Amino acid sequence: MITKKLCTLCIFFFLVIGVKSFAQSKYQYPFQDPNLGIEKRIDNIISLMTPDEKISCLSTNPSVPRLGIKGTGQMEGLHGVALGGPGGWGRRKLVTTTLFPQSYGLGETWDTALIRKVAATEAYEARYIFQSEKYNTGDLVIRAPNADLGRDPRWGRTEECYGEDAFFNGCMVQAYVKGLQGNNSKYWMTASLMKHFLANSNENGRDSSSSDFDDRLFREYYSVPFHMGIEAGSRAFMASYNKYNGIPMMVNPVLKNVAIDEWKQNGIICTDGGALRLLWRAHKYYPDSAWAAAAAVKAGINQFLDRFTGSINLALKEGLLTEKDIDNVIRGNFRVMIKLGLLDPPSMVPYTSIKDGEEPWLMQKTKDFVREVTRKSVVLLKNDNHFLPLDKNKIRSVAIIGPYANKVLLDWYSGTPPYTVSALEGIKNKLGDKVKVEWTTGNDEDSVNDLASHADYVIMVVGNHPWCNAGWGKCPVASNGREAVDRKTIYLEQEDLIKKVYRLNPHTMVVLIANFPYAITWTDHNIPAILQITHCSEELGNALADVLFGDYNPGGKLVQTWPRSMDQLPPMMDYNIRDGRTYMYFKGKPLYPFGYGLSYTTFKFSDFKIKNPKIQAGVPVIVNVDVTNTGKMTGDEVVQLYVQHFNSAVIRPKEELKGFQRVTLQPGEKKTVQIELDPENLRYWDEGEHRWVLEKDKVKVMVGCSSDDIKFEQVID
Repeated sequence: MITKKLCTLCIFFFLVIGVKSFAQSKYQYPFQDPNLGIEKRIDNIISLMTPDEKISCLSTNPSVPRLGIKGTGQMEGLHGVALGGPGGWGRRKLVTTTLFPQSYGLGETWDTALIRKVAATEAYEARYIFQSEKYNTGDLVIRAPNADLGRDPRWGRTEECYGEDAFFNGCMVQAYVKGLQGNNSKYWMTASLMKHFLANSNENGRDSSSSDFDDRLFREYYSVPFHMGIEAGSRAFMASYNKYNGIPMMVNPVLKNVAIDEWKQNGIICTDGGALRLLWRAHKYYPDSAWAAAAAVKAGINQFLDRFTGSINLALKEGLLTEKDIDNVIRGNFRVMIKLGLLDPPSMVPYTSIKDGEEPWLMQKTKDFVREVTRKSVVLLKNDNHFLPLDKNKIRSVAIIGPYANKVLLDWYSGTPPYTVSALEGIKNKLGDKVKVEWTTGNDEDSVNDLASHADYVIMVVGNHPWCNAGWGKCPVASNGREAVDRKTIYLEQEDLIKKVYRLNPHTMVVLIANFPYAITWTDHNIPAILQITHCSEELGNALADVLFGDYNPGGKLVQTWPRSMDQLPPMMDYNIRDGRTYMYFKGKPLYPFGYGLSYTTFKFSDFKIKNPKIQAGVPVIVNVDVTNTGKMTGDEVVQLYVQHFNSAVIRPKEELKGFQRVTLQPGEKKTVQIELDPENLRYWDEGEHRWVLEKDKVKVMVGCSSDDIKFEQVID
């Protein structure tokens, strides 16, 4: 009996050993086994690497050719794959790709489902380019979204962010992250690398300036979109150039203490381009490159966007850094590569089949989608006496005047689109041969006088140049800004041209193609209709014409407060937003408030109800409101939920956005919009206790169509 049991155990033992040996025999190294745990795979990789290979993997492409490991680098992608454009991101091989509106415009859609689909479209194209034999270029780590906050309208890179509100930006960041990375539970389509951690919203002096504010603002404002992005699955971000409270961000303790230890960000943390040398040259924080490189690695940096090998080797030689320090950080790079499926057999990775067939950016469904997104981004700022939409059947002539009417301008982080449709082309496409359409830039006075005087309507197309049409670090036009240059003014220089044309023809409207707020007080007071749209969309002209002539009803909303004058702005380097920044603390009356945007139709809010009107941890407050389209045209409204605290132990904003939903309604149609208010979003950060606190406090819950247009409110506690 005992012998029989022993024989059975022996057979079982040898079968297990045999199966295990068979499995191992399929792979040269254990890390190649996709069924092995991720951390064990990385343990094996690191054990096999030489010191030089480890140092090499501190680059933006952690490949180890000797072991057959082919990683991927990084690629820009704020509003489409960037392999071309003004920034020269197509240095390897120029590939045309789908180009959506700038991030600022994507934010103005207030539509997270739409934004997720935009990012998914971009991710698909990135995979296609990376894997197709025709192209075989690009990368799968996408530098997007930008999770920075537009706290000041003078910031030169405002175009890259989603706006000024932390919760709103966080929702958009989450949507973009999820779209880029896909729905598969094991693999990512691409990896989202957020920019730029943290409080990076001044360009002038950014290589040495310090963004200073208290820990509450760090937790409740500046870090919120990044934290939300990590919660959505992003495991990569770029450290910014600036200091935070006197310590450069690429060596700041918050990288490890907060992002890594608290938020469990265990992937890529990279520098910005050339940031390593700034540590001792601009910030003067370390005596030389060896000290700087060692401190960066110890802080959690595992990818450098500049020359670093000499500095790392010197740090190792001088004992400032150990090989173990490098081992600890490069693990994050391999976690991302494994999630992208780059270390696994192609047959196991669901996205590896994305390489055949028609180029996705040439498909009609892609073009139609870009047009839809662009239409949804248009904001109607003014429409006196139903000036818009224009009736193309009653128009004989249109004059289009302005420097940006005949072109679609790209920004510094744009790709190269396969085609573009300018405002002029879109309007001509819409009106056909039955309407006389003439155009001038506005530079020639005789042409302006002639066209404006004789046209039935004048459409002014003005705005900013997204990269200033000048060399690096230069913006000759004061109201323009870009990377490395903050705006000197928020007044529109072309307003003088608008005044001149309006005197010639009162049937004049303005299209502001801009990625910044402008203090267009005269234009707002005098011009009957104003539309705002951002740059870059390949379908800009068609989408704009759809809105101008009533084939689409604009429903976009502003994502920043538009001041009336520069006098309403605190000093640029004042990072304490409580001193009058954003709609939450703004002093005085703005030109246009946060969340503002008109429609060709009208909406009625009714039957406001709150379920669970008690603030309890873990129990969402459910807010319901009915919205009815009371006009004659299908349209979109964005229901916005704000809160205001009473009797809080700390200073709170006068109002804070905590929920929103865009809804489409046919004429006469009514829908019930439901928004959940998470009690976690009502907490404040206790600096003394170093923890989140949900107060027993009275909170006013407000619902409306902008921060300045509240329809219903109710106090809960």
